Amino acid sequence: MQNSEIILVGGAGKTGGRIAEQLAKRDLSFRFASRSSARPFDWEKPADWAAALAGARSAYVSFQPDLAVSWAADAIGGLARAAVDCGLTHIVLLSGRGEEGAQHAEEALKASGIGCTILRASWFCQNFSEGAFAEQVAAGELALPAGAVKEPFIDAGDIADAAVAALTDHRHIGKTYDLTGPRSLTFREAVGEIAAACGRDIAYRQVSMAEFKEGLGAGGLPNGLVDLLEELFTQVLDGRNSQVANGVEEVLGRPARDFGDYARDTAANGTWRV
Repeated sequence: MQNSEIILVGGAGKTGGRIAEQLAKRDLSFRFASRSSARPFDWEKPADWAAALAGARSAYVSFQPDLAVSWAADAIGGLARAAVDCGLTHIVLLSGRGEEGAQHAEEALKASGIGCTILRASWFCQNFSEGAFAEQVAAGELALPAGAVKEPFIDAGDIADAAVAALTDHRHIGKTYDLTGPRSLTFREAVGEIAAACGRDIAYRQVSMAEFKEGLGAGGLPNGLVDLLEELFTQVLDGRNSQVANGVEEVLGRPARDFGDYARDTAANGTWRV
């Protein structure tokens, strides 16, 4: 049987779930590959990868916990080689901007010889509503070790749209796109726009890295993830990624969604309601 499915490696996270919705609307065959899927996929169990990939023709890959970790490049390279052996012809990789580890992973993917599209994304808008910052924002104060550095936050919906375009149009094979929002904001400014959209006070408090790590540890976060967040806040958020890129428009032919629109729509849905 000819391979026909699209496989979404990494589960139904911020991007995977949105990609799945779009593929379903197009009546395209797809399935998830995660630790809880029918054919389990675990980044730390490479012996099971071939079974999880079998039958697919292309894959969207979102690596967990982050491509910045030391073993990510080896894992991506191994997955790509397994994909080639299983008959896959194309991988769309969700990558990060300005991360040395992510760049190594991209190189490992390309070295496998498989057709690939690389989506380098800035920080997600949805981190404020679906991820690590959501609980603090809803409670009325976000405390992070980030000051005046600006970030062009990207809507996860734009990433999903770009991924679906790449998965369904061979013209994107061999391309790398930087995906960002249309303007850069500091975290304080982003929280201010969320507060305005909610019509209530939500504070932003800049804290030291030591205080931030202490809070994470007290919350039970594993040391490895604490170290990862420290790296992201000290290395990636140093200004190198503040510039807006036009990858969304290159892929989709339309502007990227603005953070203000994201904040208003999310507030209207009651996500940050007290």
